[in-house]
Amino acid sequence: MARIKLFWVSVVAMAALQACSDPSQVFDNNTEIANHNWSYVNRVKYDVDIADNSIPYNLYFNVRVTGNYRYSNLFALVKMTSPGKKTLVTRYEFKLAKPDGEWLGSGTGNLYSYQILIRKNFKFPAAGKWHFELEQNMRDNPLHDVSDAGLRIEKAK
Repeated sequence: MARIKLFWVSVVAMAALQACSDPSQVFDNNTEIANHNWSYVNRVKYDVDIADNSIPYNLYFNVRVTGNYRYSNLFALVKMTSPGKKTLVTRYEFKLAKPDGEWLGSGTGNLYSYQILIRKNFKFPAAGKWHFELEQNMRDNPLHDVSDAGLRIEKAK
């Protein structure tokens, strides 16, 4: 009897998870930054399989900082390497706070989360496995009070 009950609880839980999933999501992952100190050499790396290069995608930079983060912005390098090994590196500046110091991200406790659009309606030149590297590009090394960083790729609507 207990096994049957456990089975049905598992089935209901899996159905609930599938109902909540985002069908446009291709990839969404964040990597914790050790000790909240993001150094240049500690690049966040992902391999993402792009099955269909005929449709547009939106790419987002995800980052969470603590309330002790010293700056109102963050510079980062985003490196994209195609299946054919062509590489594109772009430097971005992300605004994290207003001039008066009010955080622009959504906050829970002492953490502020950001999901910032970096490429809208981007068409990948080739299908296949793409490699991404995210690197902080501030003067401070390591950059303190960065909790995690990541990448989201979704099909554009």
